[in-house]
This record gives sequence, structure tokens and C-alpha cells, in this order.
Amino acid sequence: MSNQHQPNPDDRSNNVERLNSMVQDTIDNLNKSQETLKNAGREERQRIEEKNKRREQSISAMRAEIEDEAASRERGYH
Repeated sequence: MSNQHQPNPDDRSNNVERLNSMVQDTIDNLNKSQETLKNAGREERQRIEEKNKRREQSISAMRAEIEDEAASRERGYH
């Protein structure tokens, strides 16, 4: 008997809520990093600013995905 793994079913029922939570967590991290910037040295400031740019890109991407998921939900995908 083989030990094959079955893929998990695609459960998108809570994707909008999960993505909203991820966006909020990322915004919180972005805000906290702004406080850290006040006392950061030059190298640390550059590292944080680069990370914040990536956070902002992630937020935009997650918001676009939220729109897609919400539209799918409206079309009846569960």
C-alpha cells in the first residue's frame, strides 16, 4: 500500500477576512517601523525604508487580491 498524500481541498471561504487581517498586520508593522526610524542610524534607516517599500507593495497586492476574492464570492464561489 502506498503512502500517497491527498491535496487539501481549496477552501477560499475566509480569504477576504484572512487577507484583511494580513493587511492590517502589515500596516501595524509599517507604523511601528516609523517609530524605529526616529532613532535609527543611517544603515538601519536605509534597511527599514527598503523594507517599508516592500510592505507598501505587499499591501497594494493584498488589497487587489481582496477585491478579486470578494468578486469571486459575489459570483458564488465558496
